[in-house]
Amino acid sequence: MLTSLRPLRSRNFALVWSSALVSNVGSWMQAVALGVVVTARSHNPLWTGAVAAAAFVPIGVLSPVGGVLADRLDRRRWLIVTTLGEAGCAAVLAVLAATGHAPSWALVVVAFLGGVAAAVGFPTYQAMIPDLVPADDLLGAVSLSSAQFNVGRVIGPALAGVVLLAGSAAWVFAVNAVSFGAVVAALAVVRLPTTERGVGDDGKILRRIVEGARIAAAEPGCRSAIILIGIVALVGSPFIALVPAMAITALHRGAAGTSVLLTAQGIGAVCCALVLAPLVIAFGRRLLVGALLAFPLALVGYGLAPSLWGAAAAILLVGACYIGVLTGLNTVVQRRAPPEARGRVLGLYMMVLGAIYPVGAVVEGAIAHAVGIREVTAVSGGVLFTVMVALGLFRGQLFAALENSPTFPDAPGDASGDDLGAWVDPAAPVTP
Repeated sequence: MLTSLRPLRSRNFALVWSSALVSNVGSWMQAVALGVVVTARSHNPLWTGAVAAAAFVPIGVLSPVGGVLADRLDRRRWLIVTTLGEAGCAAVLAVLAATGHAPSWALVVVAFLGGVAAAVGFPTYQAMIPDLVPADDLLGAVSLSSAQFNVGRVIGPALAGVVLLAGSAAWVFAVNAVSFGAVVAALAVVRLPTTERGVGDDGKILRRIVEGARIAAAEPGCRSAIILIGIVALVGSPFIALVPAMAITALHRGAAGTSVLLTAQGIGAVCCALVLAPLVIAFGRRLLVGALLAFPLALVGYGLAPSLWGAAAAILLVGACYIGVLTGLNTVVQRRAPPEARGRVLGLYMMVLGAIYPVGAVVEGAIAHAVGIREVTAVSGGVLFTVMVALGLFRGQLFAALENSPTFPDAPGDASGDDLGAWVDPAAPVTP
């Protein structure tokens, strides 16, 4: 646990992390309140879905552009600009909610603009993390970033409920607007090392995106991480979108059941994020591969759970394993991408996750409507496990590229360097 908290000793990281936690809580409060307002005004589930998609879709589409800007501009100043953009959108939502007459389409448009600001800013935040901590603390820093996101997901909706009961949705949006001020204040006092940018480049966005894709394809660890996150996003990640269906349709426990499952998932994610760094020290390079195998098995258990509390226990494990996968793969990209191209490679990674996950959610949701949510969840876990086993047996170099990353050092006392056992031939080349 203490190892996981070690990055907080770095002043710059502690400032950015704590301010991001405040802002993330506010963002989750806004997400809940926005859904409530749109539903109450339109009485149409289509608008409810549209406002959720409006905030999410830009991440899958614009992350590569955000990556280019992260590599081209001063990262600290650009993140301040995008944060102020998000704050401005939240303030507009507060005004629209306070008037009580804004049409649903106007709320969707403002939510979309806020999503655009987040999409072009988040790769910059990700690319900054290695500059905020020593190299040995990077895994802990990425883990803590995952933890603060999930803490916000647990705390934000609860606080939104309190503010909605005590005041109104306009107050929730106003609180979120103010919360972005914590990030701006932290960034105002943070100083980052200078990274040379844009050398030999004419600055065209498309050309720089293509260049970033070539860099990611040429680096074995980055390439493997992007391929694996695409597979996980398509087959495994849709469980997140289908939690309400599991609680309401399969378990017949309504909104309360949905809250229980979401909370359990968040608790599992936070617990894993807090102990991940010590686990890496204890188990070394085997941990990421173990998470890639444990996650689909946990999904099978979640799909087969017969009761709400059984499903809650299972999804707690799912949440823990899922964060282990996301944090591990993200850290590989953070460490292996060249500093001058880190934003573009991370933008590509985030685009794959953000664009493929909705496709998987729609496909699995459609199948679940025909055959049942339990069956789809369990089968998806089985399919993902089979794919990972097949990759380990027949494309072991895909995992070897991850394991050769400095992110996952050998466990103490292991001099052989062969932590993968039968999974990976240590003599195998790291390029497919």
